[in-house]
Amino acid sequence: MARFLVKFLRDRCKACELCISVCPKQILEIETDLYNKKGYHPARVQPGKDDECIGCTSCATICPDSVISVFDTTKE
Repeated sequence: MARFLVKFLRDRCKACELCISVCPKQILEIETDLYNKKGYHPARVQPGKDDECIGCTSCATICPDSVISVFDTTKE
């Protein structure tokens, strides 16, 4: 299980790609096969790269709409 879990509020993501540009591990991408209610392709962690997140929270910090949360799965 990945130590850090990145969650997106997909229906609020506007696909600005700021999170993608600041991720030091380059594990985020736009989900091109899905549209949200606003008509945007939301961001996501690339399939199979969940374990690579280092929990820096850069993605959550830069998101102008606060749609990203990073959780440490080792803490209760």
